[in-house]
Amino acid sequence: MVRHLLALLALAGAALWQPAQAPAQQPRPEFETGQVTIETQHGGSFTFDVELALTRGQQTYGLMFVEDMPQDAGMLFIFPQEGPRSFWMRNTLIPLDMIFIRGDGTIANVVQRAEPQTDTPRRSEGPVAAVLEVNGGLTALLGIGVGDRVILENAEEE
Repeated sequence: MVRHLLALLALAGAALWQPAQAPAQQPRPEFETGQVTIETQHGGSFTFDVELALTRGQQTYGLMFVEDMPQDAGMLFIFPQEGPRSFWMRNTLIPLDMIFIRGDGTIANVVQRAEPQTDTPRRSEGPVAAVLEVNGGLTALLGIGVGDRVILENAEEE
């Protein structure tokens, strides 16, 4: 039933994304890597080493079961087209900030400190092309917010 609902939403152009629960024994997929730089409107510039979640399988697995992550790391989910996005934190063990990014690279909205291991949807405010997940609390600490610019650099296969 969930698959049918998701198919109908996709056909209707809703493009909602909600990862399915992956079994704990499933091996972690391979991810390409790159760097993302966020340039704030206040003159700050912050670079993160990221894994790139490009395929449906990678996006479904995401950061599930990760117990800790370096402060300068994250995961960038890149979608083939802009659309509304919705994420949950099932099987995600650490709090995350979710940075929803428009197709032009500007930040549409930020969800701070998403509570781990919940099915609560965290949604974009309007259509987005990508979502960057970083450690919970970093966006507030670094002053990252709506309107700031996100730039993907140095993508390479792992």
